[in-house]
Amino acid sequence: MYFGDLVAGTDEAGRGPLAGEVVAAAVILDPNNPIAGLADSKKLSEKKREALFDEIQEKALAYAIASASIEEIDELNILHASMLAMSRSVALLSVPPEHVLVDGNRLPPNLPCTAEAVVKGDARQAAISAASILAKVTRDRSIVELAKTYPEYGFEKHKGYPTALHLEAIRLHGITPIHRRSFGPVKKILEG
Repeated sequence: MYFGDLVAGTDEAGRGPLAGEVVAAAVILDPNNPIAGLADSKKLSEKKREALFDEIQEKALAYAIASASIEEIDELNILHASMLAMSRSVALLSVPPEHVLVDGNRLPPNLPCTAEAVVKGDARQAAISAASILAKVTRDRSIVELAKTYPEYGFEKHKGYPTALHLEAIRLHGITPIHRRSFGPVKKILEG
């Protein structure tokens, strides 16, 4: 099935952490300006992701990055907040896509064109790989920035994921405004 050259890929980063926003990106790649080395962002080194982040922004026909807030995550749940962030990223594209490829097995609501869910799309579709890289680098940078406000939590090390270090910091220092109150380990501490 051919949808033309304006196919956007979209993906999110940050569904699993106990803290921070969930970030999504949408990318329309330029078929005349290929990017070597695109892959699932989780399979790439931080250094490689950073290099590709800049190259994607330089070479893509269009890209957009959006997020869903901690409050939206707690209100909607992480799945719906992820879908919302992906919808927002597609809506922000400066070039309207003709078709959207979405990583996973569900489609976000309110997409402006036809779309399909692609399981393991971040490893199978270059546009989704590019979106996963933009989303992951953006989210990692934002959580490292937040680490300066909350230095005792070690966010720069674990990026908000429920590691032993993070759980111990929560036990010692309590939760912060950037923690997701609806997530099990945080909820458990709140219920005391």
